Parts: sequence; C-alpha cells; structure tokens
Amino acid sequence: MIHQKIDPFECLLDANGISKALIEATLGGLMLPSVTFVDLFCQRSQHEHWLLEENAVKQAECDLEQGFGLRVVSGDKHGFAYSDDLSKQAIADAANSVKGIISTGDSGSVALARQSYSPLYQPDNPIVSLSDEAKVQLLHEANRYAHSKDSRVKRVVVGLSGQLDTIVLAHSSGLLTSDQRPLAHFQVQVVVESNGRTEQGSASLGRRSTYEHLLTLEGIHQTVDRAIHQAVVNLDSRPAPAGEMAVVLGPGWPGILLHEAVGHGLEADFNRKGSSVYSGRVGEQVASSLCTIIDEGTIPERRGSLTIDDEGVPTQTTTLIEEGRLVGYMQDRQNAALMGAELTGNGRREGYSSLPMPRMTNTYLRAGESNPKEILASLDRGVYAVDFSGGQVDITSGQFVFCMSEAYWVENGQIQYPIKGATLIGNGPEVLGRVSMVGDDLALDPGMGVCGKFGQSVPVGVGQPTVKIDQIVVGGQQIA
Repeated sequence: MIHQKIDPFECLLDANGISKALIEATLGGLMLPSVTFVDLFCQRSQHEHWLLEENAVKQAECDLEQGFGLRVVSGDKHGFAYSDDLSKQAIADAANSVKGIISTGDSGSVALARQSYSPLYQPDNPIVSLSDEAKVQLLHEANRYAHSKDSRVKRVVVGLSGQLDTIVLAHSSGLLTSDQRPLAHFQVQVVVESNGRTEQGSASLGRRSTYEHLLTLEGIHQTVDRAIHQAVVNLDSRPAPAGEMAVVLGPGWPGILLHEAVGHGLEADFNRKGSSVYSGRVGEQVASSLCTIIDEGTIPERRGSLTIDDEGVPTQTTTLIEEGRLVGYMQDRQNAALMGAELTGNGRREGYSSLPMPRMTNTYLRAGESNPKEILASLDRGVYAVDFSGGQVDITSGQFVFCMSEAYWVENGQIQYPIKGATLIGNGPEVLGRVSMVGDDLALDPGMGVCGKFGQSVPVGVGQPTVKIDQIVVGGQQIA
C-alpha cells in the first residue's frame, strides 16, 4: 500500500499563506453584538472515478479542488460567501460580502485553539492506495468473473471511485479543528438475457477506507454475485399485484424507506419551521412501540460516519424515536440555537460552496426480538421486499412512494414467485404505526447511500432488521 500523509493545516492554511492570526482577526471582526456565531470552512478534495464497460476501461478521471466558505449567522438569518481561491485577499473579500446582515456595533475578538478528536477512519488516501495498473486489473477481474459466473450475462458495467476530503474548520467559539475523510466505492451493474427477455441488477460496496481495505477478491465476487442474483431473479418475475396488503421488508438496504419516509421529517430545520409532519410532536407516540429509530454517526468506517460534522461538532448516537415515542430531532448549530436544543453533530454540507444544514449520517431501526423466518411465515398473502431502487417523500405530509427492485409474492408464509414493477405507497407515521413485528437481524446497507436535500448530496448509511407492516398500499405495474 502506498501512503500519502497530508497535514490539513499545512496543505490548506500554511501552503496558502493563511495564518491563525488572520483567521482570528476575520472571525473577530464579524462578531458584532447581533451575531450568533461565525465560521470558516476550508476544504481540499481529491477524487477519481474509473468505469469499465463493454469489456474495456472507458473512463478514468481524477480531479483536485479546494476552496473555503465563510458564514455569519444572526438568529434565523445568515450571510455566506465562498471562493475556490483560498487566499488572504479572497477571505477578506468574503468577509466584506457577508456583512450585509450585521447591525452596527463593536466587533469582538476570537482566540482559536486547536482541538482534535479520535478519528473513526484512517486518513489514508484511497486514490494512491493502489496503482493505476492494479485498479484496471480489479475492474477486469469483476468483469471476467461476472461473465464466467452465468452464461446469461450479456453486459457488465463496473465502477470504482475514491476520494479524500481534507477540511479545516474555525469557529468563533474558539474552535480550530480538522478532519481527513476517505471514501471508497465499488459498483457492478449487469444485464442478463434469456428467451428474449432482458433484466438488470446492481450491487455496491463502500466504506471510509482505502481500496485495499474495501476490496478483497472475495468481496468483489460477492458484489458481482448479488448483482447477478437480482437480475436473474427478475427474469422469472411476474406483474406485481396492487392493493392494500401486508408487506415484509428485508434487512439492510430497505432501511432507505425509513431514511426517506421518516428520517428527513426528523431534521431540525423542517421542524423549526413547522413544515414537517413531526413538528411540535416531541413526547408523542408517532410509531409502533416496537420502533426505535437511531441516527449514529460514530460507527467506524461506515459511509455515513464522520469524526466531526461540517460545523466541527463531534458526531454521536442520537435516538430520534424510542419505542414509538418521538424524543428529538437532528440538529445543526443554527437550528439548535433557535430551538434551544442540544447539538447532535448533524450539521452537514456537500462542500465548501454550500451552507450546512441538518442531515442524517447512518440512520437505522433498532433490532427487535422476532425471528426473521417467523416474520415471513406470518405473512398470509402479501409482498416480501428485499431491495429498493429509489423513492421520494413529501416532508410536510409524510407521503412516500418507493420502487422495489427485488420482491416476491408470498402466500401462507411461503415465497411463490418474484414480482416486478411493485411500488410501496404510504404515509411515514401511519406506516410506522402498523409495524407489528421487528426482527433480531439488524443489518446496515453495504455502503452505497447518497442523500439529496435542497440540491446538496452527501454520503449516508441506512439499515434495519426484517420488519412486518400489517397494511400498506402496493402499486402494481404491468410488464411490457
């Protein structure tokens, strides 16, 4: 393995002639009596992407960018300026730009002190952890294995991406800290054909580590196997049924339904503004007593984990719903101050040019006590949903729609056949209230989640055990 150690303060501050005294003067100059806080977020991001298609490497890209974002917050208002020119002059210009929301008065002073936290991941750069030749061999191995595994495989697409984000953050409270965040991701898509019918499947693997730690030969083969399995299952699928029925959700990635239908509604900004279905309901029963929902940003090397959030707050384990009762929301600094709430380490941003906002990290439903086989056996007539391809939710109403990519029709507790074109349609709080069984098989997704909010995308994790929902609308779609 090739090591490339980067000191965050050297590469972001020292290399650009930005001193601690300059940052202190900038933040202090903006700390007028009307200002709640000021922060400076500096970032250097290196990322690459490789793509194999039609048995050949078709794409190999690598980019490096850096910049900063300067924010001043006054109550529910904020001023924000950013630049890809990380220099003293650009920071001075940004400080002048954000003064528009500041009332006149005497400026304050800021004394910064470096603070470090125990990292949840090693600061090794995935991009240099393997040679380019080794990456190409890896892509070809996945392609070779997929074609050798099943003669029905007609097309394979393999993607490999890695990045290292290095950040330095200064806050008017006196905090000066840094973080180095690796992220590696491997994805396989296959198209299979049999008797004139084609189907596709996909699978991914990701974590905050180097390629070497992410991708063993066994891991590559298992990922390919999952993609082929999904595609082959759908070769025998039949049109999905439609109507209200019981549904069993499998463990792991189906937690994306929880993320979308419930998680977003528990982010503080929506609740402070009264636009979430969960607004003003802390202390109320909002789900079955079997449901305890947690956001945990501290799981080592998980895709959604962060040593500190993008406001310099250590991430933590935050219980959102406990035994069906709403106990709190995910907070960033601005909303926590306005709501009089404790910080939870959920202030996240896509990059230096974006404002932070409350976002999920790794969100999951805690394991229950039921045996997963007994849960499936209890399903008289309904759907067993193993995998999802995507969905959407209305935060205000809680209404959601999700598309299943692998699902089965079940009768008398026995899987009958795979179905295709099935969607789940429902309301987050109502569906949580209809959870009647929760398995003891909690699993997190394999590391592929990307969450979008207000145009910003960040990596996240989801998870859940096997879950039975007594009644939910299933939408069917005919196969052409």
